[in-house]
Amino acid sequence: MDRVRTFPYLRQDFAASLVVFLVALPLCVGVAVASGVPAELGLVTGIVGGIVTGLMRGSSLQVSGPAAGLTVLVFEAVQSFGLPALGVIVLTTGLLQVGMGALRLGRWFRAISVSVVEGMLAGIGLVLIAGQLYAAAGVDAPASGTGKVTGIPGLLVDAVSSPAALTSLALGACTIALVVGWSRMPKRVRAVPGALAAVVLATLATLAFDLPVETVRVQGLLDAVQVPALSEFGGLATLSLLGTIAAFTLIASAESLFSAAAVDRLHDGPRTQYDKELMAQGTGNTVCGILGALPMTAVIVRSSANVQAGARTRASRVLHGVWLLLFAALLPSALALIPLPALAGILIHAGWKLIPLRSLVPLWREHRGEALILVVTAVAIVTINMFEGVLIGLALSVAKAAWDASHIKLEVVDSSPDGVRARLSGNATFLRLPKILDSLEALPDDRPVSLDLSGLHHLDHACRTALENWAERHSSSGTEPVRLTRDDVVTTAP
Repeated sequence: MDRVRTFPYLRQDFAASLVVFLVALPLCVGVAVASGVPAELGLVTGIVGGIVTGLMRGSSLQVSGPAAGLTVLVFEAVQSFGLPALGVIVLTTGLLQVGMGALRLGRWFRAISVSVVEGMLAGIGLVLIAGQLYAAAGVDAPASGTGKVTGIPGLLVDAVSSPAALTSLALGACTIALVVGWSRMPKRVRAVPGALAAVVLATLATLAFDLPVETVRVQGLLDAVQVPALSEFGGLATLSLLGTIAAFTLIASAESLFSAAAVDRLHDGPRTQYDKELMAQGTGNTVCGILGALPMTAVIVRSSANVQAGARTRASRVLHGVWLLLFAALLPSALALIPLPALAGILIHAGWKLIPLRSLVPLWREHRGEALILVVTAVAIVTINMFEGVLIGLALSVAKAAWDASHIKLEVVDSSPDGVRARLSGNATFLRLPKILDSLEALPDDRPVSLDLSGLHHLDHACRTALENWAERHSSSGTEPVRLTRDDVVTTAP
C-alpha cells in the first residue's frame, strides 16, 4: 500500500519505459556508428541521459540521449581533433550549459528564430542522409558535405557493378521501407517500435542468408569508455576547438529546449522549467564528457514515444536508462550481429524527418523572409560547415528582425497653396534611410513644408543627421540649421 502511494503511476511508467528503451536502443547504436565512434558510447550516453538527467528537474517527460541532430557535428569534431578530444568538448559543453542554466539564460534560447533551428536541422538531415547512403553501400563517405552530395551519382554507378554494394544498399532500402510502412501495421504489431523491428529483421536476414554486409564492431563497454587525459585540455587554447564547443553548446541547448516546448504541447502535466532543464542537460553532458561519450540532447522521437506510451512521471525515463544499462552489461555481443546498412537506413529515415518539407511551402507563402533564412541556413551547413552555417542563419534572422522593425511611413496630412503638412511615423533607422530621403525629396519644393516628427518611435543618428541636412537644404537662405527631437515640427521655406 505504501509503495502504491509513493509511486502512484508505477505501472504506467514501467510500461512506458520499456517502449522508450526499445525506441532508443537502435538509435543510440546508429548515432554512435554514424558519428564515427564505438557503438558502446551511444549506449553510454543513453544510459546517462536516462539515469542522470532523468532524475533531475526540468521537463518531467522528455527523454535525453544521443541525437541524430548532433551526428554531423560529432563526426566533424572526431575527424578534426580525434576521439580523445571528444570528452573534453562534451565536458566543457556540459559545464557551459550548467552555468547558463544557473544564470537563468535557458529562456533566452527560446528567442532563437524557429527558421534558424529548422534550417539547422534540415542541413543536418541532408548531410546525414548523404553520408549514410555511403554507409549503406559499405564504402567510405567524402569528408565534406558538398562532396557527400555531389558524389552520390558516382556512388550509385559504382554500386551497380558491385554485388556486395548492391546487397548492402538493398538491405538498407528494405530497412527504410519497413520503418516507413510500420505505421500501417495492425495495432498489436505496432507495439514494437518500427526501428527496432527493422533492425531485428535485417539482422535475422543477414544471419539466415549469410549476406556479405558489414556489422557493428564491438569492443566492450568498459574498453569504449575513455576518460579524457589532462593533456587533451590543452586544446582549449585553440580557437578551432573553442568554436566547436560553442557550436555544441548552442545546438544541443537549442534542440533540447525546443524539444521541451514541443513535449509540453503533448501532455497536460507540469510545464518545463527551462533553466532547470538546461542545467539537467548540462549535468548529463558533463558526465558524458568525463566518460568520453557522445553529447546528449533531449530527443523528440523518444520523448513523444514516452508520452504516447502513457508515462506520467520522470520514473519512465530513468527506468529506460536502467534497461539500456542492463542490455549493455548483459548482451554486448548482440551488437556485433547488427548489420551497418540497417543502421544506415534507420538514420536516413531520421535525417529525412529532420527536413521540414511540409511546412516549407506554407512558410514561403506567408513569410518568405523566414523561408529564405531556413533554406540559406541549411545550404550553408551542407556547403560550409555546421558552426558557420548556424552563424549565417542567426545573422540573417537578426538582420531581418532589424529590417522588419524599421518600418517608416510618410503621410501628407494637408496640402494647400500656403504649404504642405506631412508626418513621419514608425522607426527611423539607417536601414530605411533611402526610403525616407526619397519620400522627402518627392514633396513639393515650391511651398513651405511642415514635417511632424512626433509619430516617430525611434530616430537614430544617421536619420537625424539626414533630416537636419534636408531641412537645411530646403530652408530659405540664412535660416539656421534645424536641430531635431522626436517632438519637433520641422518647417522649411522655399
